[in-house]
Amino acid sequence: MIFLKSPEEIEKMSASGKLVAEILSEIRSRLKPGVTTQELDLLALRLSVKKKARPAFKGYHGFPFSLCVSVNEEVVHGFPSGRRLVDGDIVSLDFGVCLDGYYGDAALTLAVGRVSPQAERLIQVTKEALFKGLEQARAGRRLGDISSAVQQHVEGHCFSVVRQFVGHGIGKALHEDPQIPNFGESGRGILLKPGMVLAIEPMVNAGGSEVEIKADGWTAVTKDRSLSAHFEHTVAITDNGCRILTQDCQGTALF
Repeated sequence: MIFLKSPEEIEKMSASGKLVAEILSEIRSRLKPGVTTQELDLLALRLSVKKKARPAFKGYHGFPFSLCVSVNEEVVHGFPSGRRLVDGDIVSLDFGVCLDGYYGDAALTLAVGRVSPQAERLIQVTKEALFKGLEQARAGRRLGDISSAVQQHVEGHCFSVVRQFVGHGIGKALHEDPQIPNFGESGRGILLKPGMVLAIEPMVNAGGSEVEIKADGWTAVTKDRSLSAHFEHTVAITDNGCRILTQDCQGTALF
């Protein structure tokens, strides 16, 4: 069932989204060679507690951390650890909070130091694919318009979209209907209506689209061990278009 949010609920979700953006921005400022992924996770937890918010992922179906940190060939749901980042890594940070009963969720992929041209291009194309999808996130369009826009942009640059994981509705629950694949046909799927709040999140591999899960039961990696990137915004469908909720207090987008 898809829940349409009232203007009041969307404002509450905007507060959650702004906090997600602020915390991810702070984590981004600490990202450098030598930092452990566990240090980033502890920072996310500390900042959440300071703002009286609950990290959305910690304890979700048993996930033990506040922040998903996925490095290089890791696609999503990476476990923070004592691993130290090194020059040339790319790191996907996926984070959410629950504030006043409503969730916000966002992700971005960052370069650590100087990375390869392929890695730079992968990050740029994945970010562009998200905004191609957001351009279609408007009342009167179909869900497949979002999915198709993402897929066409990614495959047009000779990368592949991950098909095992999808975007999702969001609100009083972290994951709500509808599911939002990053592949599909334009003109198909549910009609987008004002009040829908969606977490749109392209996951893009430099090689093939297939992934597998590591022994921890969570961390997804590319089957061919190619690099992977991930971007996500929580957005509301309004009468005036698509409103990005995961941006900072000055109205600046997270990325």
